[in-house]
Amino acid sequence: MRTVTDWLGEYGASHANPTNKLMHWLCVPPIVLSVFGLLWSLPVPEVFADLSPWMNWATLAAAAALTYYLALSPALAAGVLIAFILLLLLTQWLTNLPWPLWLSSLAIFVIAWVGQFFGHAVEGKRPSFFKDVQFLLIGPLWLVAAAYRQLGLPY
Repeated sequence: MRTVTDWLGEYGASHANPTNKLMHWLCVPPIVLSVFGLLWSLPVPEVFADLSPWMNWATLAAAAALTYYLALSPALAAGVLIAFILLLLLTQWLTNLPWPLWLSSLAIFVIAWVGQFFGHAVEGKRPSFFKDVQFLLIGPLWLVAAAYRQLGLPY
């Protein structure tokens, strides 16, 4: 298994241009939000839905991703946990809009990915996930790692 340093280093190699970095800061959180929203929109078995509105596919996916991050770096997983809680709270808030959550999520998803591809066009390098789909999970971790570096926190 690759280490967190391996993953972040390889991801960072195609994310060195300042414009591409900015686009990732602007677009990765909304992409995660939109994926949570799309998953939240999927029906769940009634037994789970009756327990809590938080028992849904979005929280299950967040828990699975956190388990993966925990295996790579417990310190970074703690940062991602905070980000995921905020994004899931925002997702829950979006359910109050007068149109379906999936529609908001789909619009956010498309707009954010346009921004991502714009950043990669400026960088002149293909997105990392074309090489390995696991890089879709590394993007959020890369942002948290960058924040940790800025704060002088170890990971």
